[in-house]
Amino acid sequence: MAATPDTVHWRGVHHLALVTADMDATVRFWHGVLDARLVTTLAIPAFKHYFFEVAPGNTVAFFEYTDQQLDSFAKPAGVPYAKAAQFDHLSLHLPDEDALLRLRDRLKAHGCEVTDVIDHGFLRSIYFSDPNGIALEASWWTVDPTGRPVDYSDERLFADPDPVPAVRELREAGRLHHTVATRLVDGIIEDLRREGITLE
Repeated sequence: MAATPDTVHWRGVHHLALVTADMDATVRFWHGVLDARLVTTLAIPAFKHYFFEVAPGNTVAFFEYTDQQLDSFAKPAGVPYAKAAQFDHLSLHLPDEDALLRLRDRLKAHGCEVTDVIDHGFLRSIYFSDPNGIALEASWWTVDPTGRPVDYSDERLFADPDPVPAVRELREAGRLHHTVATRLVDGIIEDLRREGITLE
């Protein structure tokens, strides 16, 4: 159920903000190895914030905090880890199998470990990590479900034999019976109050 009659006009991911303990190594990997152009940087005394283009209008960005010890870890994609409760991995989109194979070969040429191509049915992927231990994937759609009407009965794309109630509602009624509300983190509310802004 939509709260407003107008749709949201998405244009992709503006930026995904991640954290690095070594911005120099991050630039060397994302710009140098992955060929994701460094397109903008900003810095204040508390942090550096650098943005890498992965498609027109779409970037992956990193924070490097000043004088801040980080408890870093590395985990493979799709494997639970208590310290990574809200983030598992980032998959970057490629146009076809040839591009996937060329990226795999490029990673190997730069001395980066990478899997062979994994066939997931509707997409094919390779897996690797960045210097921060962030689990990365590169994928291309073999059956692209985006940019066209959704068919919730298409078992190639909706293969969960016991879907959550929301998916059953979409399949049966073509809409959700209700949505969920969320709350801001206390730190954001405190920042707004300092600026003289109150929430209704």
